[in-house]
Amino acid sequence: MDASLEQMDSFSCCVLPEGVCCAEVARLFSAPSSESKVSEQRERFILLPADHALLEVWANLSRDAAASTKHSKRCVFTNAAVAADSLMCSDIGREMLLQGGSAVDAAIAALLCTGLVNPQSMGLGGGAIFTIMDKTGKVKIISSRETVPKNVTADLLNKCSKIPTFETGSHWIGVPGEIRGYERAHQLYGKLPWAKLFEPSIKLAREGFPMPVFLYQFLQKIKLINYSEKLIYSSGLCELFCHKNKTLFGPGDILRYPRLAETMETIAKEGADAFYTGKIAKDLIQDVQARNGTLSLEDLSTFEVRESDARTVQIGDYKMHFPPPPAGGAILSFILKLMHEFGLSPASNHGDQKTLTLHRFLEAVKFANGQKPNLKDPRFNSNTQYITDEKFIQHIRALITDDRTHDASYYNITPSVDRFGTTHVSVMAADGTAVSVTSTINHMFGAAVYSPKTGIILNNELADFCGRADKISPGEQPPSSMAPVILQSVSQQKTLVIGGSGGSMITSAMALSIMNHLWFGMNLNESIAAKIVFVDGNNNLNFEKGYNKSLIKAMEALGHKMANFPHFFNVVNGISKEGQCISAVSDARKHGKSAGY
Repeated sequence: MDASLEQMDSFSCCVLPEGVCCAEVARLFSAPSSESKVSEQRERFILLPADHALLEVWANLSRDAAASTKHSKRCVFTNAAVAADSLMCSDIGREMLLQGGSAVDAAIAALLCTGLVNPQSMGLGGGAIFTIMDKTGKVKIISSRETVPKNVTADLLNKCSKIPTFETGSHWIGVPGEIRGYERAHQLYGKLPWAKLFEPSIKLAREGFPMPVFLYQFLQKIKLINYSEKLIYSSGLCELFCHKNKTLFGPGDILRYPRLAETMETIAKEGADAFYTGKIAKDLIQDVQARNGTLSLEDLSTFEVRESDARTVQIGDYKMHFPPPPAGGAILSFILKLMHEFGLSPASNHGDQKTLTLHRFLEAVKFANGQKPNLKDPRFNSNTQYITDEKFIQHIRALITDDRTHDASYYNITPSVDRFGTTHVSVMAADGTAVSVTSTINHMFGAAVYSPKTGIILNNELADFCGRADKISPGEQPPSSMAPVILQSVSQQKTLVIGGSGGSMITSAMALSIMNHLWFGMNLNESIAAKIVFVDGNNNLNFEKGYNKSLIKAMEALGHKMANFPHFFNVVNGISKEGQCISAVSDARKHGKSAGY
């Protein structure tokens, strides 16, 4: 074999007749490889006309490397993982686990961080729902979702907008429950000191960090649609997100939250009571009432966290654990139980079967939307257990027609306004415990009421009653699409910890991600990255940009009405554990990245 020396970029090596650099190939395939590395190095090889036998060797090496990569990707983590909206917050959660913290410790620390990185989605002025699985497999719910204040505006529901918009103003503020929720979850499941969970976020808030990409993009979007005045300038948030000349921060600018750092430091030292009965409470109420809000010190001091066992339903080989109403888990389980009736498998997602499966899914979602008005706080309204009852599922299954769709009245749908916001964190700890927690201030930047004394952005949670209630009562929790769930196989060999954000889009995004992963054979990353379809409050289909066009046409042919929603806010963060192999995915739509070990 006539070998020669040839300079290739910064290194020399022998070049075989077929153009394969023997030294580089040996090095590349003898070391742990990654798919991107193989691709990168291939581009550096000088390829000449090939000897077919040698090219086959190259092809085999490539396939082996790809197989190795696929396996390593599937088992990136073997002990624990955190999937939050950003790598920075996932990392903070992971550090808590490495320091001996529990899954709850990691979740709380990641949420505190997310309130800084995505302040438009969540924060101390909102509420959260925890779904927590202990070592024995028992699953508990801790709900600190906001409630209706005692002196709520009498005609509040008359102020509801008839079109999708940001409901702003102090009259929409619910009693914030976020910190009480953290406190109770930590009391029951925490391992690290309470103050330890706040340390990373206090440091970030005080010292600052570069403007996150997603927050920057969102600020630019609201500027384009002329909402900057309403959400930023009139709310006082320009103090956080603007230069001295009132122009919005851009890439590379440093975000700081000095007031919020002080507030978090006080809560870290004095506990949750500092927020609900201490100086923070007094300062917060003064700021809210200065904006004509009805929130009172009594509302804060009397707020109570709700604890319960999780609702559990059997869906094929899996048990799904989810929060009770008014959270959205019952609606999600209704869709999944209904779809399971069709005996789904990977084949259901290919060819003509793919079209039929999508149509059936859309019909299931439409029937689910017809049930949403019944999803109310059980302390103030009738029970909704029937939604997951087998007889009810079978009844609805019989109403799904494979050759056509129907008008909204067929599904008992009442036209409603869709809403968007929220964040989710999934955690799997080394001891097998898990947390699925969703937190929100509701719409983007909540009520657009900023408390300058405390640095807290207040929620507009009461807007969730719009189109879903005729009256509201003090202490009542508003309905929600939030559905932090944990699914576990009957054999207990596989666990899926998953949840979503994006308001009304949560249900579709989660249902599709779960179906993709558990039934269609996709890995978790593919399952979450797949484009979604969303059925809006007017019974129209909205397809995410990049969705299969032939499927869209097929749905039109079946009679589905189309709309073109301009912004998709669906984000799903999940962790899947099979045996000792852990996959963790933070949705790329929000530039998220997971962390683990």
